[in-house]
Amino acid sequence: MPEPLAPPSTEPLAGDAAEETQRVQTALAAVAAELSERGRTAGGEAQEVLEAASLMAQDPALADDIAGRIGQGTNGERAVHDAFDQFKTMLIALGGYMAERATDLDDVSQRVVARLRGVPAPGVPESDVPFILLARDLAPADTATLDLERTLALVTQDGGPTSHTAILARSKSITAVVGVEGLLAAVEDGTRVIVDAKTGLVALDPTDAEVEAATAEAETRAARADAPITDGALADGTKVPLLANVGRPEDAAKALELGAEGVGLFRTEFLFLDAKEAPSVASQTDSYTRMLQAFEGKKVVVRVLDAGADKPLAFLNDAEEENPALGLRGIRALRASEQILRDQLEALAAADAATNADLWVMAPMIANQEETEYFVALGREHGLKTVGAMAEVPSIAVLADQVMEAADFVSIGTNDLTQYTFAADRMLGTVASFQDPWHPAVLRLIQMLGEAGAAAGKPVGVCGEAAADPALAVVLVGLGVTTLSMSPAAFADVRAELLEHTLEQAKAKAAASLTATTAQGARDAAAAA
Repeated sequence: MPEPLAPPSTEPLAGDAAEETQRVQTALAAVAAELSERGRTAGGEAQEVLEAASLMAQDPALADDIAGRIGQGTNGERAVHDAFDQFKTMLIALGGYMAERATDLDDVSQRVVARLRGVPAPGVPESDVPFILLARDLAPADTATLDLERTLALVTQDGGPTSHTAILARSKSITAVVGVEGLLAAVEDGTRVIVDAKTGLVALDPTDAEVEAATAEAETRAARADAPITDGALADGTKVPLLANVGRPEDAAKALELGAEGVGLFRTEFLFLDAKEAPSVASQTDSYTRMLQAFEGKKVVVRVLDAGADKPLAFLNDAEEENPALGLRGIRALRASEQILRDQLEALAAADAATNADLWVMAPMIANQEETEYFVALGREHGLKTVGAMAEVPSIAVLADQVMEAADFVSIGTNDLTQYTFAADRMLGTVASFQDPWHPAVLRLIQMLGEAGAAAGKPVGVCGEAAADPALAVVLVGLGVTTLSMSPAAFADVRAELLEHTLEQAKAKAAASLTATTAQGARDAAAAA
């Protein structure tokens, strides 16, 4: 990757402030239009991510900040750089979801400055031969438009498993490993590298024997992708439905094409984020109806709005919090603004009545039985048949038997569950080593939920990124998980891995993993079992 643009000069503005402000506004508009166009070209999850980046370039608060700086004598490039940098610092301080957007903001800033200079924005270098791309981090716009014919793999020094780089790479079936500490200091252009996303390993200067083994493994995985699409199941016939994580109704077609047996996580945030006021019941009903119509006769699990101070919405929660990841978010924020939740449940019930899909509804960040009872009662009041809870904080696992008394099902969000288990921000590089769902601490919490679900005769799913790891998927089933939901691009590998193990073998692997003391130890124990 080329280096970012040189920082703008601190020389004061030499020309007219109004003209310079207009020049910057033109550049902002051009970058916003370019990002939107890239999103339309890329489609799917990439379009959602790039539309969000486009909205950053159109943010009126940022535009006002830039204009104010120019009015005080700062040159346009510097004003853009400083305004975006201040906003980025604020996002990082907020942590969680907002910190994940800091890299996206950097990219928008660089693109605007490049426009002002009349030079190309930093991006992926062109190559006539296939290559493995190593970078400090990769902007969403570049990840979304990578040449899939030439990009063999992607490795970044920064970022985490839930960064946009990682999410988009998975959605495009690009082999990717993120958050490799010291990567750029250790590698030069032309270095031979093996990248194994399955294990998270990056091997530099491998031997010929290692290359041969990696090539054979790659061919095996390619054959998996070409195998006939079947329902998810173990070798002994035990059913393990493979469901899709989707963010918009438009994602349905691709998910079905890759063999989705339903939807395990339909995120509804796209209707709310960047809105000045809560969407109407009618507009929500339309979106939910389109999603349910696409999955006629199949299960669709919808998560009600997952927002709060970490994803600030003017109509939901505008109060600043010292630590938003531990604040009024998820079900807590919805209880504080109950009419928003009621409107959403009303819209879901209306969509359910108009379609033939099997609608399940769950609330995020449920911590205990009382919160479960509150949400289930509200769902029942609106006529919803199947109402459950998302398991993202350790307390719900500790109280799993109580929660199962009230909930129809539980779905585990392993990204947040891992983060809260270790009190380690999932986007903070200094604690990235804790962000591993293979750790026995996380696996034991999942086991608690799986055992409680089995005792109550109620399903327990996983809709976090852990489900997309083929080896871990087998262990999850062994821990009592009954469905797996993931990015559709992961279906082929997970389907093939499940078919190689019986339920007894899955349980043996799970039991072995639980005896380990580290995440890598759990991987090794499962493999040995």
